[in-house]
Amino acid sequence: MMGRQTSDQSQLFYLFNLEQRIPASHLLRRINPILTQVLAELREKLVPFYSEIGRPSVDPELMLRMLIVGYCYGIRFERRLCEEVALHLAYRWFCRLDLDDEVPDHSTFSVNRHGRFRHSDIFRQIFEAVVFACMNAGLVKGEGFAVDASVIEANASRCHGNAPDEIDWSLPERQTRAAAEFLAGLDDEDPDANRNPPKVISPVDPCSAWTAKANKRVQFGYGLNYLIDIGPAAVIVGVEATPARTYDEVAATKPMLERTEKIFGLKPKRLVADTAYGTGKFLGWLIGAGVTPHIPVWDKSTREDGTFSRSDFKFDKDRNVYNCPTGKLLKTTGRILSGYMLRYTASTRDCGPCPLKSKCCPNSPQRIVPRDVNEDARDHARALMGTPEYERSRDERKKVEMKFAHAKSHHGFERLRLRGISGARDECHLVAIAQNLKTLAKYIWRPPDATVACAT
Repeated sequence: MMGRQTSDQSQLFYLFNLEQRIPASHLLRRINPILTQVLAELREKLVPFYSEIGRPSVDPELMLRMLIVGYCYGIRFERRLCEEVALHLAYRWFCRLDLDDEVPDHSTFSVNRHGRFRHSDIFRQIFEAVVFACMNAGLVKGEGFAVDASVIEANASRCHGNAPDEIDWSLPERQTRAAAEFLAGLDDEDPDANRNPPKVISPVDPCSAWTAKANKRVQFGYGLNYLIDIGPAAVIVGVEATPARTYDEVAATKPMLERTEKIFGLKPKRLVADTAYGTGKFLGWLIGAGVTPHIPVWDKSTREDGTFSRSDFKFDKDRNVYNCPTGKLLKTTGRILSGYMLRYTASTRDCGPCPLKSKCCPNSPQRIVPRDVNEDARDHARALMGTPEYERSRDERKKVEMKFAHAKSHHGFERLRLRGISGARDECHLVAIAQNLKTLAKYIWRPPDATVACAT
């Protein structure tokens, strides 16, 4: 017989211990000791960003813990995050809030996040401290790294793009942090990039790039760049935010590798990446740094019209000439074009009467063969393809792609909340911190019963 509960279950007093309500297997309990140690070492570095006068500031450790909760569980909105921390017992416990403690208002939380934390490098420092914790736990091997980038949509409407000369940056609504970062970055443009200015930029987030990478819809976006250790744990050892342009993403690999060696003392023997990183310039730098590139070479020299490709011409390194299929020579003046290319040209007296001209250069008086100034590095990378070590590296590259998949599916990191390159950098570091903390908790935590059993 089904009855109805009629008695009042409310009590005047409750005996409640928040510590006892959080299971030992809960993710936040497992990562709490790690984060407590990290924040204890960094707390003093935030002191200069808080005033000694005025109303009491929000505790920076509370804000950092709330942000990590948000990025661990995909809670991206400040208002919703404050509501969830107020209601969820585990979130309260992790943020060191008792049942009667007030959660910061979402507006105060946003102001502090967008203000004081932007002027510090605290998120990078926390990320590096977590990587050190992974190294101390034996999760980082350092033998091989993998690098890749994934497009994250910017907080900018794809329907409101303008040509650069159509935007008046002196208007009051354009006096934003993102616009200031964009205008300041124009003076720091890499002259070696050799690229045209963007045709479309976003007025609200001009640092983002107009992109349609990965067969997605055209949108403004940033590149989430990861450098991971390809050991079993696949710990993220480097992270960088760039506009979603291939050149910027490839260029970000160099500072990530240099920072990893300087901060952590890690220098890989091999680097794994996809074809976008197989340019002669990058391969040349990588080999010069003593790192073996397990990277497909970016090569577009093969012709599809039935005429001779560059591979049909044999290069004589000692004489610095190319030999055509009939044995004639192609020579170069030594002038470097576009910053990286040499041109080897045949003589019109050789090409004119040649019987193979229709298969070689039917639409020009003589054949011209381009050669990258870093062609030796490209040949070195080609020679590695097909080896057992190379094939193993290609399989291990999937680990970095899985990190991107988890960031988007498990952490809700498909669209940025902050604008400007500094905002993108902060968010990229936060999601990398959350992923490394979860990895660390997974590999080092054992249930209490299992610990006792191993000890006996």
